[in-house]
Amino acid sequence: MSKPLPSLSPQDALIAVMVAVSVSDETIRTAELLAIERMVDSLPVFGNYDADRIRVVAQTVYTLMEEEEGLDALFGLVRDGLPERLHETAYALACDVAASDVKVGQPELRMLEELRHELDIDRLHAAAIERGSRARHMTL
Repeated sequence: MSKPLPSLSPQDALIAVMVAVSVSDETIRTAELLAIERMVDSLPVFGNYDADRIRVVAQTVYTLMEEEEGLDALFGLVRDGLPERLHETAYALACDVAASDVKVGQPELRMLEELRHELDIDRLHAAAIERGSRARHMTL
């Protein structure tokens, strides 16, 4: 990497996690983008967030995902920018993005597993978060 990585605000870090899950299967689905937009528009944690930053954060994620050690760098940025009290929030948002297109594939599951490990999310808490995401995104 030639230039230093930008630091991420807590909200930027949450966006980065959601984008990373979305691009983990190399396909960004409309449902996933709409889910991210909906969460940014409605959740209190994004209350004072400048939505124009989404594009900048997403581009940072795309760039890092193309590099050999990019995922490690991304997780480092997320850990540096995200207070520990928001780790479960980040995981919940990531799960909601993965579940938003109804079909969660292996690449997304691996990304969620790595994220769970990187953010030190307890297995029982993770299972509850995952179940909540599945329940919210069920279809008839």
